[in-house]
Amino acid sequence: MADTFENAAAGKAGQTVLVAGATGYLGRHLVTAFHKSGYKVVALVRDRARARDMLPEADDLIEAEATAPASLSGIMNDVDIVISALGITRQKDGLTYRDVDYGANCNLLEEAERAGVSRFAYVHVFNGAQMAPKSALARAKQDFVIRLEQSPLPSTVIAPTGYFSDMGDIFAMAARGRVYLFGNGRQRVNPIDGTDLAAVSVDAVEKGTAFVDVGGPDILSFNDIGTLAFTALGRKPRFLHLPFFIADAALFILKKFAGPGTWGPFEFFLAAAREDMIAPCFGTARLESHFGTLASQQTKAER
Repeated sequence: MADTFENAAAGKAGQTVLVAGATGYLGRHLVTAFHKSGYKVVALVRDRARARDMLPEADDLIEAEATAPASLSGIMNDVDIVISALGITRQKDGLTYRDVDYGANCNLLEEAERAGVSRFAYVHVFNGAQMAPKSALARAKQDFVIRLEQSPLPSTVIAPTGYFSDMGDIFAMAARGRVYLFGNGRQRVNPIDGTDLAAVSVDAVEKGTAFVDVGGPDILSFNDIGTLAFTALGRKPRFLHLPFFIADAALFILKKFAGPGTWGPFEFFLAAAREDMIAPCFGTARLESHFGTLASQQTKAER
């Protein structure tokens, strides 16, 4: 395990890495990790002015819209490595997963192919092929991975089980007094902290790893995660377990009246919550500590 992070720290000075999706949760961690490893880091952003806080860890900011291929022309001419964490999270601009998680990443890949970069890395989802029939998000990402694997460029796919930030929804429910879970809550997952995932990503790129499944150090049931949240808040655990058919009905209604930024994460969560999502363990950050930090921030905000 120590070798993983020592290799990541070694870096390859003189090389330039372009990070797509740089302003997202993981993207910011990737910028920091590659910068610390000695790379020149170029962050691809939609709005340069709003991303200036990423300097100087990002050596340069390139403003472009990945869904518009013309805006990408020439941006990779001096780039050695591209890593994309680009995807829809909670945007409400009318774009679909097909537009962004698949289409925009295809645009990036085509420009990388034209420029002849040495490696294209992509942050996928764990069990993407199995999740694809159940989730539009996973399906778009899996389709891009298929496209990437057909590319002449060397590639790296990083497939995390989930981020600590994803677990924030459970913490927020606990802060409101009750955690709602579908099923019995016994399905297990080992989410990973963004800093740890970024370190694994740098290491995988440097080693030329084709595909790596990544999870955090703690394997927890959703009941366990809820309990950790309540404990961090100093509250007695209160759960309500609902049958999946209620969730399926709610998802059906959401798809009728809301956009993918609303129903997509819910659909993905339901697909993930029906089975264990356990990958090889990496990193040292613990979800318990993350929840403790969130609880401290909430206490300060309430004062």
